[in-house]
Amino acid sequence: MTATTWNELPRAAFDLETTGTDPETARIVTASVIVVNGRSEIIHHREWLVDPGVEIPEAAAAVHGVTTAKARAEGQDAASAVAEIAGHLKDLFATMPVMAFNASYDFTVLNREAARYGVEPLTPAPVIDPLVLDRHVDRYRRGKRTLTAMSEFYQVPLVDAHTSLADAAATVGVADAIASRYAEVRTDPFELHAAQVNWQQAWAANFQEFLRRKNPEAVVDGTWPVNPAFSG
Repeated sequence: MTATTWNELPRAAFDLETTGTDPETARIVTASVIVVNGRSEIIHHREWLVDPGVEIPEAAAAVHGVTTAKARAEGQDAASAVAEIAGHLKDLFATMPVMAFNASYDFTVLNREAARYGVEPLTPAPVIDPLVLDRHVDRYRRGKRTLTAMSEFYQVPLVDAHTSLADAAATVGVADAIASRYAEVRTDPFELHAAQVNWQQAWAANFQEFLRRKNPEAVVDGTWPVNPAFSG
C-alpha cells in the first residue's frame, strides 16, 4: 500500500499583492490564504484588502488592480490586517504545509510588515515553494519561471493572474503537477522544507557564479523562506 503524500492531503496556499518588488520596503495590498482538500478542491479561503498606509505606485496598481484610492476607501488598516494574516498562517502551519510561489518574497514581506507594526513574527514551516522545487527538478529548462510561465508549462489554469486568490490557486496546481511528475518531492513536508533550504542555497550559488562573469561583485542571497533582516 502506497503511503499518502502531502499532495493528497489538506494543504494551504498563500499569496500577497503589494506596493513593489523589494520585500524590504513593499507593503501588503491584498492577501489570500486558501485551503484545499486531498482532491485539490478549495474548502476554505480568506482574503484581505489592506490600506498599506502609503501611496500605491501606478505600476503596482496596474498589475493587481488596487489603487491608492480604493485601498484607502475599502481597505483594512495595515496593523490589524498583518496581525490577522500572520495569526491565520500560524494556525495553519500547526496542522498542514503552506505553499507559496517564490516564498522568500511573500514571507519576507510579511516578516518586515510584522516588525513594522509590532506583530509577533511568523516562523513559516513547513513551506512548499513550487519555484524552488521546479528549479531543482528541472534545472536546465530554458525560459521564464514566473507563476504565469510555469502554469502554462505544467498546464495549470490561471485566470485573473496577479490577484492574490488566483495566484494562490495556481500555486497549488503547479506544486501538485510537480509532485505528480517527481517522486523526489513527495516526501514528508518538514523533510521537504529542509531540502528546499539546501536547494535554494545551491541555486543561488550557481546563479551568483553566473552573474559574476560580468559583475565580480554580484551577490545572490540564497536564504529561504525568509530573507535575513539587515542590521545597522
